[in-house]
Amino acid sequence: MSYVEVPGAKVPIRMWADPASVEDVAMQQLRNVSTLPWIKGLAVMPDVHFGKGATVGSVIAMQGAVCPAAVGVDIGCGMSAVKTSLTANDLPGDLSRLRSKIEQAIPVGRGMHDDVVDPGRLHGFPTAGWDDFWGRFGGIAEAVKFRQERATKQMGTLGSGNHMIEFCLDSDGSVWLMLHSGSRNIGKELAEHHIGIAQKLPHNQGLVDRDLAVFVSDTPQMADYRNDLYWAQEYAKYNRAIMMALFKDVVRREFKKAKPVFDQEISCHHNYVAEERYDGADLLVTRKGAIRAGSGEYGIIPGSMGTSSYIVKGLGNEQAFNSASHGAGRRMSRNAAKRRFTVRDLEEQTRGVECRKDSGVLDEIPAAYKPIEQVMEQQRDLVEVVAKLKQVICIKG
Repeated sequence: MSYVEVPGAKVPIRMWADPASVEDVAMQQLRNVSTLPWIKGLAVMPDVHFGKGATVGSVIAMQGAVCPAAVGVDIGCGMSAVKTSLTANDLPGDLSRLRSKIEQAIPVGRGMHDDVVDPGRLHGFPTAGWDDFWGRFGGIAEAVKFRQERATKQMGTLGSGNHMIEFCLDSDGSVWLMLHSGSRNIGKELAEHHIGIAQKLPHNQGLVDRDLAVFVSDTPQMADYRNDLYWAQEYAKYNRAIMMALFKDVVRREFKKAKPVFDQEISCHHNYVAEERYDGADLLVTRKGAIRAGSGEYGIIPGSMGTSSYIVKGLGNEQAFNSASHGAGRRMSRNAAKRRFTVRDLEEQTRGVECRKDSGVLDEIPAAYKPIEQVMEQQRDLVEVVAKLKQVICIKG
């Protein structure tokens, strides 16, 4: 589908979703965002749903301002995927051992490594810039400095919620490794620190929603936020890279005879800010639950723990600020999913997948998400599908 235009206060709201299918609270959030004085454009992805301050699945282009709540608290959250030389024929009948080995190598939930991971000991890990990255820790907000040890030990860990590690097959039977995670606790604490600062600034006092508080250019608060934001985005990228290196090491050990070879990694943020130029203007583009889909750029759009995911190539649609959805998008809250479904429903909906099937992940049940095929159909003018993946192992925190 092409987009539907809905009237907004300062800019029209361009939607790659049926407005009638979007919850009222999410539509109100979009209208609220369209009232911001600095806004230059608002594009809404087909996986749109209610979030804190700004909807998940929205792309907000502003001039001279950025809204930290429109990035989200998991700064730099995103996906990584890599195709391997393994095929379905290489897999054992029982995948529980492989799942267990992955879980041993990569801490999940609130867990962390006992010792800091040394990237120099990881096969093929690009260590250039690593020391410089950690050297910049001294320049981030004083309020989170005491978290340094935790931040170093959480580097290379999964987290919880919708974060996952998957072992997938594409339609040709090739094995892919895929994972989803972000900047862990350090990113969350940085985000909350800066949201708190923004809400107290005088220029934000008249906003329709205090969660839409922004930082404006040429102020020390904006400089501090952008410094910490970009550091946290880098943390998230390194976090995924280390997890993928650990994941590959498990696969090398478990499939020693097959001598697996790995293609080039695909990685993309979906909660972040980028400086981009549209219609001759330099804008700060915030993607919250959206990936960049510039012409020919690779991206990853996952479904849920029992459905398909997609490797895509961007079509460079500037009406959407070169963006696409970050996944299927929730159609009900976590609490609603827990009330509505049972563990038996979860077992049914994840049949054939080696994964947790207990009440602790009930809020991640596939039926709590929009149908991924429908989401992909709604963004045919944003991306083209390169590969369709289906998980055989799904690891949740």
